[in-house]
Amino acid sequence: MSKASVEILSAPGTSSFLIKKFDRRCFDAPFHFHPEYELTYITEGSGKRFVGHNMTGFQKGDLVFIGSNLPHCWKLDPDQNSKGSSFVIQFHRDFMGRDFWQSSEMEIIQKFLKRSSAGIEFKGKIKQEIKELMIASFNEKTNFKKFIYLLEILNTLAASKEFIQLNKKNAILSQSDINQERSNKVFAYIVEHFRNNLSLQEAAQTIGMTSTSFCKYFKKTTRKTFIETVIDFRINYARQQLIETDKTIVNICFESGFRDMSHFYKTFTSRMEISPLNYRKQFLKGIANH
Repeated sequence: MSKASVEILSAPGTSSFLIKKFDRRCFDAPFHFHPEYELTYITEGSGKRFVGHNMTGFQKGDLVFIGSNLPHCWKLDPDQNSKGSSFVIQFHRDFMGRDFWQSSEMEIIQKFLKRSSAGIEFKGKIKQEIKELMIASFNEKTNFKKFIYLLEILNTLAASKEFIQLNKKNAILSQSDINQERSNKVFAYIVEHFRNNLSLQEAAQTIGMTSTSFCKYFKKTTRKTFIETVIDFRINYARQQLIETDKTIVNICFESGFRDMSHFYKTFTSRMEISPLNYRKQFLKGIANH
């Protein structure tokens, strides 16, 4: 049974933050969270990115900043043998002392760190600029210069206007620490199993509740039922498969976690106000017109 695991990070030597290059094995990590902030740049690979309640396709050049204790993971496409690699920076908010970010010089970065609680995806030319800074920091030998690169990276990100917030409307972000930890475990279970058979009882067991208590708790904290949330993940996955692949709609139906074609068509059409086939046609027509 999958849980949103707490990842324990430690900086090498005397460095107060981490910058690493990860290979394909990193993409096998489960849905997890940690108190450190994290900046990830994908240098190779494609698949699905999960940040909090958000699921989005990713590819080479993907640049995302993750706030403290925000669950996340990247999953490579299961039907491809593509390589995967990334550059990652991780640091704790207080690694320079509790008052460091409170100075007037750091005001723009302080606001940026608060905004990152929802997860931030960057667009446009800034991605290449940040990639070059991350590589320079990775190759730098002295910790002081690595730190200067980190400040430059954070300042550049904070000043950028080319971004989207990934969990803008999620109620989970305003929960208490205890409720947030519970929600993280439940969503970890959904992330790892929504494409297969899910069990309400197993989901309830991840946070030590009975099925009845769990249903009430989940609806209260997310404003949706457990089943509605699972269907959201399945429809979102199906949408991406329809526009990103040439798989048949039958294959997409079953790969998305649905077990019946008529149910898939009915649910998709109800949610999207368009059938799966016409959704794909509309997208392809838009590309052709563009």
